[in-house]
Amino acid sequence: MHLFYQPSIVSQESIQLLTEDDSRHAIKTLRLSVGDSMAVTDGHGNRYLAVISSADARRCAFRITDTQTALPRPFSIRICVAPTKNLDRIEWFIEKAVEVGIERISFFFGQHSERRVLKLERLEKIAIAAMKQSLQSFLPKLDDALPFGELLKTVSEAQRFIAHLPVDEPPINLAKRATVTGQYAVLVGPEGDFSEKEIQQAMAAGFQMVTLGPNRLRTETAALTACQLLNFINV
Repeated sequence: MHLFYQPSIVSQESIQLLTEDDSRHAIKTLRLSVGDSMAVTDGHGNRYLAVISSADARRCAFRITDTQTALPRPFSIRICVAPTKNLDRIEWFIEKAVEVGIERISFFFGQHSERRVLKLERLEKIAIAAMKQSLQSFLPKLDDALPFGELLKTVSEAQRFIAHLPVDEPPINLAKRATVTGQYAVLVGPEGDFSEKEIQQAMAAGFQMVTLGPNRLRTETAALTACQLLNFINV
């Protein structure tokens, strides 16, 4: 069944409207018509089974027939990542991380960051598309980019990790250091890596140094790998 996104379901008894983009996709691309069934999520765990009542490509109307509510996962993953110079790479990460499973993505500008401007509008659209494609009912939260020091103040997750190879001690893989059913936050640095000052700031804020494997990874690959490892240990 096709899944659409409508964040503002007001009353389940009244006629609802899809967004203009979803209306066009439902009627023009998928060729759905009056009486066809579909599913709609509000991105907060609620999924509504519905029937199309008006097949308008600009304002597709639907009537809710049933409601299902999903429970949040018993763990949560937050990846804090520096935006890449080539924005296509961070867009790729968002798409794949949402498909794999993630609760929150936070962006920061570090001392070695090459990109200093980030607009969330397009990234949010990519996250919504990935949520619908993977048939999920929760839309991950995307945070505006902050300076590194300010980002650290927002982290409340109990299990905190920074992806960086230590110099004076054997590296420990994230999958071995993290414990199951945790609330995780992982820092992934920019192309130029973290500065020594940033590493010290993170350690002082309770972050543990971890490795993601023996290979040197690009920023977006490292961020996705961290997300996958944390999902894997909670299977």
